[in-house]
Amino acid sequence: MNEEPSPSEPTLEESSPASRRDKSFIKVLADWLGGRNGETARDALEELIDESDGGEGSLNVGERQLLGNILDLHERTISDVMVPRVDITAFKADCDLASLIALIGEEGHSRMPLYRETLDDAFGMVHVKDVLAWRGRDEEFDVTQIVRPVLFVAPSMHVLELLLEMRSKRIHMALVVDEFGGVDGLVTIEDLVEEIVGEIEDEFDEYEKPSLEKHGDGSWTAGARTPLEDLETAMGRVLFSEEERDEVDTLGGLVFTIAGRVPVRGELLRHERSKLEFEVLEVDLRHIKRLRIHSSVALQGDEANHRDANVWKGVDWAERLLEDTDPLKKPATPKKDNAAK
Repeated sequence: MNEEPSPSEPTLEESSPASRRDKSFIKVLADWLGGRNGETARDALEELIDESDGGEGSLNVGERQLLGNILDLHERTISDVMVPRVDITAFKADCDLASLIALIGEEGHSRMPLYRETLDDAFGMVHVKDVLAWRGRDEEFDVTQIVRPVLFVAPSMHVLELLLEMRSKRIHMALVVDEFGGVDGLVTIEDLVEEIVGEIEDEFDEYEKPSLEKHGDGSWTAGARTPLEDLETAMGRVLFSEEERDEVDTLGGLVFTIAGRVPVRGELLRHERSKLEFEVLEVDLRHIKRLRIHSSVALQGDEANHRDANVWKGVDWAERLLEDTDPLKKPATPKKDNAAK
């Protein structure tokens, strides 16, 4: 006769790490659904993410990061993730097939927006597979036959809202327009998904150098789009004011604000609050590309103490030297030994 397992003894399935992890997750959600402690779903998930006991039943780093990204989506807008206008690659509606194929091959994009006279007059997009289907029929090609619709959205729209709309309408590209109808940027469904799962790279993505790199002389090389917060994290101190954070997001924007124009290559610009100097390494007619950051802050910690100690040693040595060579100084009179009397 088979005996049923004792209620106090876990079964094999219950003792597995995956089972314990699932029960941990289910327990948090069950507590929320039961209305315990008045927690919301967000509170319950944040509690689950903050668990740091490292036990087998807790979430691993990747799972915590994924849940954290999902919770942060309600705060992120399209303006935070869009490709800026200056980096949009598009083509005119009167472009011939050969030029279009060459442009797609050069840029490596599967979808590209289509416009009539200027980018502000964009009206759709083309997909690479539709374009290649016309190869060899250049004379018959008409781009209006393969144009697909795009979404037009405001920069204040939330990431999750646009993601749901793209899924429901099966349109994977959106153009971000301002209040006057001008195009500010572009966003694809891949950009939105990356906000949840992290950077998605395929075999066609080129390797990019780190946007922030430290050198042996203490200077840093950074891309102009490096966020201000990344430089502060790397240097371990607060560098920028709240007003600057509200006005600009990137190092390139900060340098542009300091200069009041697009600086020239090799130009040095000083940020008074942080005592940093920004050297422009790469720039074109419209925007900054790469910077070198020099810190002019005086030496701190052990290096500064070591320097100061050497300075004072030198001062003491000079004073003793002057005392020994002073011709007006009377020689010291030796004291009499009372024991010799």
